[in-house]
Amino acid sequence: MATLVHELIAEAAQRFPARTALKYQQQALSYEALQQAVSTFASGVVGLGLNPQDRVAIYAEKRFETVIAMFGAAAAGGVYVPVNPLLKGDQVAYILADCDVRILVTTAERVSAVVASLSCCPKLECIVVVGDAPAVILPQHFQLISWDSMQTPLHHQPHRVIDGDMAAILYTSGSTGNPKGVVLSHRNIVAGAVSVAEYLELTHEDRLLAVLPLSFDYGMNQLTTMFLVGGTTVLMNFLFPRDIITLVEKEKITGLAAVPPLWIQLSSLPWPASVTQHLRYFTNSGGHLPKEILSSLRNALPHTKPFLMYGLTEAFRSTYLPPSEIDTRIDSMGKAIPNAEILVVREDGSPCDPGEAGELVHRGVHVARGYWNDPQKTAERFKPAPGQDKALPLPELAVWSGDTVKMDKDGYLYFVTRRDEMIKTSGYRVSPTEVEEGIYGTQLVGEVIAFGVPHPLLGQAIAVVVSAAEGKALTEVALKTECQKRFPTYMVPAHIEIMTGFLPRNANGKIDRKHLASERQQLFTGVTS
Repeated sequence: MATLVHELIAEAAQRFPARTALKYQQQALSYEALQQAVSTFASGVVGLGLNPQDRVAIYAEKRFETVIAMFGAAAAGGVYVPVNPLLKGDQVAYILADCDVRILVTTAERVSAVVASLSCCPKLECIVVVGDAPAVILPQHFQLISWDSMQTPLHHQPHRVIDGDMAAILYTSGSTGNPKGVVLSHRNIVAGAVSVAEYLELTHEDRLLAVLPLSFDYGMNQLTTMFLVGGTTVLMNFLFPRDIITLVEKEKITGLAAVPPLWIQLSSLPWPASVTQHLRYFTNSGGHLPKEILSSLRNALPHTKPFLMYGLTEAFRSTYLPPSEIDTRIDSMGKAIPNAEILVVREDGSPCDPGEAGELVHRGVHVARGYWNDPQKTAERFKPAPGQDKALPLPELAVWSGDTVKMDKDGYLYFVTRRDEMIKTSGYRVSPTEVEEGIYGTQLVGEVIAFGVPHPLLGQAIAVVVSAAEGKALTEVALKTECQKRFPTYMVPAHIEIMTGFLPRNANGKIDRKHLASERQQLFTGVTS
């Protein structure tokens, strides 16, 4: 059984050497070939002077080289830092500087886009370029290496690694400030793969379509679960949602993972009947999937099992709802994933009663090692697990999620809201999720995001930004009338804004609540009565 991240590929190569590990466009890479490429890259970066636990950043779209560099860096004894390819120069440079990246793997086009921002990355020494040489002149202190030159087998021995060592740093956006680097060990990543593969019942016959960023823990976990069981991952950089459906049909995909904004788009498109013959399951994480959207997907894919999941980068997945419980517990996040315990606690750490709202706390092997170079934020989020014996000399740390949930008498969890997103209006605490769910229920909107904005009389007013449902006209008056029918007065949005097309996304493909809210903080400036 693999205990290190790169061993997932090595063990699959022993069991299924000729089986396809990765597909990209018209090319396929077997497990044997992938393992050889990972080993060669690992030897190459050691030859470039990589020390144990040095960081290697990968800034590229999904392609073979991206995967090889990630797992090759781990195999060398380094730490891989996947950077979302949608990020711009200054954002990329912040990540490279924050975790002292030594080696950057990227493409010629992306070098040209970020070179002006790299002056703030003093530890960056080497840039490995996939494809043609960049059409810019780099500062002399950067060593420029072509990817092809890294494919010559060398004999540099990788550094010794154990399962508690760092394997990856994933950068995740918070509600304020710059993104935080979540430090994951080999043990974290392998355990996450094992847990998810268990409840999804994955086998080497599965074929997964990877549409999510590999810098996103949900996206990276798709690779590790497939490598664990010896399945096939089809890499995709899509432009239009309909392209996803086309490739699901063409590649006979058995599993598809996405976040709510993408599912919203996919639910409005026609699915070929043949897809239901091979698409065994679909999963949702990264936010609540509205009931109307889930119902539409289930109608289009009647033989496909839906798995509703909750997770956070600091602990991968935390809960999942088995498909057998969908009809009776459609609002539920489910129960803890295998080998994890999920607690609901009050502010003092005492357990909540059934139905009482409290903070979700995740304990177990999936809990990350903290935030890179940020002891203050680490101390705020990674705290001793509740209920430990005081005689224990070294307390176990758990992730205190900041999310408010409830647990019923049967142990099933229900999301309420993120603590920092709760809207406090007219003396009431209102969940933006509840507002969004009600507005989706009108069937007038395609997408909706709700948030609070300062108001001199209410404390906060509820604001919503929506797009019209496909083929339907929408006015503020019509939507407000529907809200007045469905909500108590204090929950009716004070501001409704209709946008054309899809709402803005952040780098992980989620609706950018933070951006939309920050631009609308002055809506009620000057209101006096």
